[in-house]
Amino acid sequence: MTDTDGAREYEVVVVGGGPAGLQAALYTTRLGHDTAVVDRGGGRAAMMLDTHNVIGVTEDVSGNEFLQTAQEQVEDYGGDVVRDLIVETERTDDGRFRLVGNDAEFLADRVVLGVGFSDGRPEPPVPRTGKGLHYCLHCDAYMFVDRPVYVMGTGEATAHVAMIMLNFTDDVDVLLRGEAPEWSDETDEQLRAHPIDIVESEISGMNKSDDGWLESFEFEDGSTRQYRGGFAMYGSDYNTDLATQLGCDLNDDGTVAVDDSMETSVDGVYAVGDITQGHNQIPVAMGKGARAGIDIHYDLRDFPRDLETIRAEGPVGADEVPGIGERVHAAASAFEEARAPPIETPSVEPADDD
Repeated sequence: MTDTDGAREYEVVVVGGGPAGLQAALYTTRLGHDTAVVDRGGGRAAMMLDTHNVIGVTEDVSGNEFLQTAQEQVEDYGGDVVRDLIVETERTDDGRFRLVGNDAEFLADRVVLGVGFSDGRPEPPVPRTGKGLHYCLHCDAYMFVDRPVYVMGTGEATAHVAMIMLNFTDDVDVLLRGEAPEWSDETDEQLRAHPIDIVESEISGMNKSDDGWLESFEFEDGSTRQYRGGFAMYGSDYNTDLATQLGCDLNDDGTVAVDDSMETSVDGVYAVGDITQGHNQIPVAMGKGARAGIDIHYDLRDFPRDLETIRAEGPVGADEVPGIGERVHAAASAFEEARAPPIETPSVEPADDD
C-alpha cells in the first residue's frame, strides 16, 4: 500500500486555481465538503490585464484581482488554498487519491483537475500579452472594432480567425512570418475571396506607442504595417500529465474526455475548464466547475441515507447530523454569525396562577 503518512487529508482536492477550479472548490466547500485548492500560480486568467465577458465583473479588474477575490471566497467558506505544484498522483489501495506536490502531499476522496493549457507563443519580436498580442477572439475582438488587426500563424485556425475578424474591422492581415501556409486548398480559396492581405515576409522589428501598445511591425521586405493588435494562432499544449498518470481517457485533440458532469473515465476524477473540450472562456469554465462541484456533492453527501443501509443499520442517529466537514462546519458558523448574529429566543415567564 502507498505510504500516505503525513499527507493532508481532504474530501476534495482541486488541482489548479483558475476560474474553473476555484468555482468547483466554491461549490464543494459551500456544500459542506472539506476542500483544498492546490495552485501553482500563474495561468491564462492571471495574465489578463482586464476581465471581459463576466457578468458583475468590470473591465478594470485584472485577472490576478479576479482570482484573488475567488481564493478569498473559498477560504472564507472554509476551504484551503495552497501554493504548490502537484507533480505526481496515483490511486491508493483504499480507493482514494494521493497527490504529491513539491512541498506537501495530499490525500483526497475526489480530485478535480483544472490545470488548463498553455498557448503556443510566437517568436519575438511580439508585443506584450494584452497590449497587442492576444489569444482569445471571443474575449478581445470587441476592442479592435475599426482598428487594423493581424492574425499570426499558418494553420486552419489562422485563416478562419482572420475571416471572422472582418465582422469587427475592414483592415485584417494574415502574417505568415516567412512560413508556408498549412491550411487546406478549400480554406485558401475561401480566404482569398475575402478582403484580407496575406503577408509572407518575416517580422524584423516592432514599434510601440507611448501607452505600451503595439503600433506597427517592420518586415524583412522593407515594409512597415500599422496594427492596434492581433491574435497568435499557434495551437495549445494541454496539461494532461496528471490525467494520464491516473489513466483518464483523452480526446483526439488532446483534451481530457469527460461526461456531462465533468467526470473523467476514472471514477472520482473530474476535469474542468480549458483542459476539456469547448470554448476557452471564463464563464464557460466557471460553469464546468459548478457542474463538477454539484456532482461531487451528490456523490459524497451523507444524507438522505438509502433505504438499504437504513434497513441494515437502523435509522439515522441524532449524533450523526449535521453531515458536514469539521473545517467547513466551523467556518460556516463563523461566517454566518459575522453576517447575521443568531437570534436569541426570548425566555417565557410562567403564567401567574392568579
